[in-house]
Amino acid sequence: MENLSYYNEEQLNKVFGKRTEPSDGYWVASMSLILMICGVGILGNAMVALVVLSTKHMRTPTNCYLMSLAIADLVVLMAAGLPNITNTIYRSWIYGHVGCLSITYFQYVGINVSSCSITAFTIERYCAICHPMKAQFICTTSRAKKIILLVWAFTCLYCVMWFFLLDIKQTLYQDMTVVTCDYRVSRKFYLPIYFLDFFLFYIVPLVLATVLYWMVSRILFLDPMPTDLTDSSKRTRHRSLPQQQAGDCLTSNTTATSRKQASTPRYRLPLCTDLPVTKMLVVVVILFALLWMPSRTLVVINSFLSQPITNPWILLFCHICIYLNSAINPIIYNLKSQKFRAAFWKLNKCEEKQLEKAGGYGVPLNYSLKEPFNGSPDHFNTEPEDIMEQFPPPQGSPPYWHE
Repeated sequence: MENLSYYNEEQLNKVFGKRTEPSDGYWVASMSLILMICGVGILGNAMVALVVLSTKHMRTPTNCYLMSLAIADLVVLMAAGLPNITNTIYRSWIYGHVGCLSITYFQYVGINVSSCSITAFTIERYCAICHPMKAQFICTTSRAKKIILLVWAFTCLYCVMWFFLLDIKQTLYQDMTVVTCDYRVSRKFYLPIYFLDFFLFYIVPLVLATVLYWMVSRILFLDPMPTDLTDSSKRTRHRSLPQQQAGDCLTSNTTATSRKQASTPRYRLPLCTDLPVTKMLVVVVILFALLWMPSRTLVVINSFLSQPITNPWILLFCHICIYLNSAINPIIYNLKSQKFRAAFWKLNKCEEKQLEKAGGYGVPLNYSLKEPFNGSPDHFNTEPEDIMEQFPPPQGSPPYWHE
């Protein structure tokens, strides 16, 4: 996380008067908000990672990127939020020189990986919706895993520079000595690094997301079908698409119509299979933009001020926004995605209760509305795996495509 504190080199080795502390209200608000947000965020992101890793039908390309985002948010909350709590309690840095370097390193790794993960699933959504035929071969789970490994490797190497840019500083007061994890040299030498981070991990992802989601919205709301589907129909016979659809997408009155559309080259999946997951991911991107804006803006402003802004309430607001960005995504998944909601229930050992509730509405409600068909064998699985065993696919269904 950007070091929002300010250190004046002339203060080194000087003894100051009694240290001025923020009000008691500040410490109460800081402790309660950070504890609550970090607690919810750590639990929620851990659940996201666990359900994707432990549930077979959740291992789709999009969910792999969401798992990477969840792990990155976990790193941010544990490397930034928890040390902030100890700073609030002890009013000083207690983790020593090694802790200063390693904790700051992991802060930046988590922040940058989360940004790259958002960029990755944005590109995946664009390919899946705008180029569905190509997505069958491009947007695979194995490729997603390779991209995630590449993102983490690149980010870990990129952030190594922070091991050489920080050090422990001591400020002497009449009543105490305050230890801080701070800049090794003057702040002005860090401007290129901060602006490079601002461009690579904030501006580029947001510009790319704006352009790609605009193109996706054109496909979903304006164009009758993806362009590559039209081109491919001219070269080869259209492959038969699965007849299984979500209960809310098809009814008994539309089955014949859907089969007729599936036999023509201009067929595309109904919007209800594309729209929910896209809306959910757009919300994630918008929150990323809004919640990171205060911190990024303050870093840019402080870079041009001779006396940077150090008001504790402003810094607390920026930190809270960052922690909220890392904690709120699992809540969005639970509200927007039926698959994640069912997986969370199952993880919390509420499988029997969830199955009883789902059984009252009939089996079709258990089909996922989250993912469009992109060739993955998991896109048309029911959420509870035992229901799939009791109600196998109808005879004549095309085999699921495997990597």
